[in-house]
Amino acid sequence: MTTRVCLAQQPEADALIGRSPLAALVGMLLDQQVPMERAFAGPYTIARRLGGDDLDAHRIAALDPEEFAALFSAKPAVHRFPGSMAKRVQELCRYLVEHHDGDAEALWRDVPSGAELFRRLHALPGFGEQKARIFLALLGKQFGVTPEGWREAAGPYGEEGAHRSVADITGPDSLAMVREFKQRAKKAAGESPGTPGR
Repeated sequence: MTTRVCLAQQPEADALIGRSPLAALVGMLLDQQVPMERAFAGPYTIARRLGGDDLDAHRIAALDPEEFAALFSAKPAVHRFPGSMAKRVQELCRYLVEHHDGDAEALWRDVPSGAELFRRLHALPGFGEQKARIFLALLGKQFGVTPEGWREAAGPYGEEGAHRSVADITGPDSLAMVREFKQRAKKAAGESPGTPGR
């Protein structure tokens, strides 16, 4: 799995997302209540602070929780809520170790259908229905993971030509279109235009 993405809007961080299935999953997990760019830069920051150039599910799962939380909290913090998100990342890595021997790509390698891929993603700690569908759409639209029925399983996020989520961001223009869509959606829902979100 190697592809060019423009999610963190930083070359090194995007390169990691593009080549590392675990980094892509962790970036998606972090994508809440912070700007998308900060969320998807998070895996690169974590890898650098761990002294490596990629993430290792076995290593992260085995780290002392307080040590890992401190890594998240060091300035600049990885996330707006470093303690709780450090815990979620460790829970995700422990799940991958327990169910997939730490291999994040096993979630979609040779997956038979979009429905099964959604089931696997939705089973991950921290991946609710919406997050699972968005990540499924990201896999299909940008990583070439297109099992039968993937667009249907991704729901509206799988629609061709949509600009709803990170799955549709391939550069500055599409980023602006997704931001515009989100602002309209928030306005329609009665939220403040500055409310953070995916």
